[in-house]
Amino acid sequence: MNAAQDESDRAFARVLGQEIRKAREARGWTRAELVEQLPSGIGDRTLLSYEHGIRALTVTRFIEICKTLGVAAAEILDRALEKARDLRAFSLSVDLRAVLRDQRAEFEPVRLWARNRLKDNPSAKVLLAPVTVRELAAALGFTHSSLADYLIEFTSED
Repeated sequence: MNAAQDESDRAFARVLGQEIRKAREARGWTRAELVEQLPSGIGDRTLLSYEHGIRALTVTRFIEICKTLGVAAAEILDRALEKARDLRAFSLSVDLRAVLRDQRAEFEPVRLWARNRLKDNPSAKVLLAPVTVRELAAALGFTHSSLADYLIEFTSED
């Protein structure tokens, strides 16, 4: 699996977790109250890790949580998929040193930006929110999708 896929999987896990949290809050339950109702006996920290997208949910656990909340799993999944439909909406963790090694002439402005960014902050990796990619594309004369596609090539593994 490549870094871009890993990044989008983590982003989807966060979106799905947010939808579970919203359903729990709509029911008026705390995490502890939901955990008490779950037959599997998971802990509060496990539920927290699901809601934050840190830990991946199995289908069985996802259905169990939805059933306990009294909401259709398909409804939660549909809402999460709707938010995740455009993968370019997810933040990108870009390795600036890898960008600097690329020699394609048409992306020289991106390399200049990466070089300057490394001067200000020597951390080789930078997390770029969707709005940042969009604004950077406009400033450097690229379309959003062409710059996002380019930067995805340099997303980090972690």
